[in-house]
Amino acid sequence: MAGISFTEGSGVNNSVFGKAQAPIRMFIEKRGEALEQQSMLPYLFDISESNNFAEMVASMTGMKGFEAVGENGEYPTDSMQESYSKTFVHVTWKNSFSLSREIIDDSKVMDLRRKPEAFVAGYYRTRECFGAALYASAMLGNTSVKFRKWTFPVTSADGVCLFNKNHPSITNSKLTQSNLFADAFSDDALAAVETAMQNFKGDNGEVLDVHPDTILIPNNYKLKKAVFAAIGADKDPDTSNNGFNFLFGRWNVIVWPYLNELLGGDSNAWVLLDSSYNTARGGAEWFDRVNLEVRSEIASNDANNWKGYARFTAG
Repeated sequence: MAGISFTEGSGVNNSVFGKAQAPIRMFIEKRGEALEQQSMLPYLFDISESNNFAEMVASMTGMKGFEAVGENGEYPTDSMQESYSKTFVHVTWKNSFSLSREIIDDSKVMDLRRKPEAFVAGYYRTRECFGAALYASAMLGNTSVKFRKWTFPVTSADGVCLFNKNHPSITNSKLTQSNLFADAFSDDALAAVETAMQNFKGDNGEVLDVHPDTILIPNNYKLKKAVFAAIGADKDPDTSNNGFNFLFGRWNVIVWPYLNELLGGDSNAWVLLDSSYNTARGGAEWFDRVNLEVRSEIASNDANNWKGYARFTAG
């Protein structure tokens, strides 16, 4: 768990709210841990801690590789250069809730649980919705998305939408590649997109080490049926002799209900990705600058205010 830190204002423990501080804190921690374990973000983003105002992520082009030189041959000099880069500026996120003096006086235990639960659930839901908004907007072909009054870019480092038919090379103007396809999900479509990804090339034209292993879909029952029909059995039901299904047993399937509303209606959109490559090469990036900090204090109207502060960004 990333951790939630707590601070208490002076006089809180000596007030009528003092006995409620520890139970609320424990409830927030336990609820936060449970929600974090349910999150899909670690499977879809490369999540890193940050100690800076912003983070710049840059990649490097590949090298040509070793050459045969013969006995006592000189060492050839290889080279690589910086490829596209992108800067991620951290965003501050805040929320709060309050418990009235009357709640304590009247022993409204349910209110002592419901408000903290809604508060911490709101934080983790915000993170999940933010990540889903980035993916969904890219799946719709947009270059930006408005989320909670802020506009965030949905472009990759090369300046075009994450899913695009013409991703340019920084070293070869004639080399463009597509990671945007139009086929509805099927076993043939899955095999075709997997093959296309395995053939992706770097800026210098070298074949990249891409091995797709994750299928991302919205919570659409027809799409779920199609996915598990394609990958869920080791035999091919379309052949008279039940030929081997080479798509079986090789996939992690992520069904993300947060995509449903963002994609609009009963969407059939789906994403194929290599989780290891995403982490190693910095595909979808997430940076946590300040993990959730919760502060408890007494307000001038005798209420017990709980305030949450965090900083993070993604793209």
